[in-house]
Amino acid sequence: MGNAAGLQAKLWLPQALKPGLSTTGNGKIEVEKGDITAQKVDVIIGTSSSEILKKAIINAAGDVVRTADCRSRDLVASVNYKLPETWVRSTGDKILFPVSKANNEYESICTDFDKAMKGKSKQMIKIERIQNERWYIQYLAHSQGFRKRLNGDTEMRLYHGCSQEAANAIIHSCFNRSFAGMHGTAYGYGVYFSSNAAYSHDYTNPNFNGERCMFAARVLIGKTIRGNSSMRTQPIGYDSTTDEKHIFVTYHDAQA
Repeated sequence: MGNAAGLQAKLWLPQALKPGLSTTGNGKIEVEKGDITAQKVDVIIGTSSSEILKKAIINAAGDVVRTADCRSRDLVASVNYKLPETWVRSTGDKILFPVSKANNEYESICTDFDKAMKGKSKQMIKIERIQNERWYIQYLAHSQGFRKRLNGDTEMRLYHGCSQEAANAIIHSCFNRSFAGMHGTAYGYGVYFSSNAAYSHDYTNPNFNGERCMFAARVLIGKTIRGNSSMRTQPIGYDSTTDEKHIFVTYHDAQA
């Protein structure tokens, strides 16, 4: 927005946001309400990634922010959201947060993991929560669409094992299909998850210290069908492919 004195800009955000006026520095931010195609505004806000801008918008609009991801094909698709209560409030670009052993979240993750990993792992070094807000918003939007279309919840907690380098990329950029095919495509050319942690462990690689990492992910499997190696994407009418046992393959980055 620059540093020009007295700068005033109109911003468009989706319909449920309360209109209002907020000041930041020498300028003013006016939040407009309504259809993106009908509004005369200076800026369209796709995500609230700027902390300064985000605070100004929240002050003008209220506690619950309604945002739209302008990089998606559906420009006006939006989602109401509140951050999970377990998330740690923070400023800056920090994404990974340690989960305390005294936390119920830690215990719920360990219970199923430990059963599957007997004889496979020696020690749980730590559990970290990924707080990638952009990723979370995209997932919630996808989840709402699934619920409406399928009239039910198809979310599962599944595991994804990979190298530490791949894990770092996923943490910042979601489960990207550009990595598909690195460990085979027996059930389709997508991102592979398993309900069996021991199976996913076989796809991890130890780092310099002999440590391995794995994701415990929320995955929208939707309507699923048995996959095969010729599938570059899911068949029409389906959301994921499977081995009909424990493997699930997704084809949309926001599906997990």
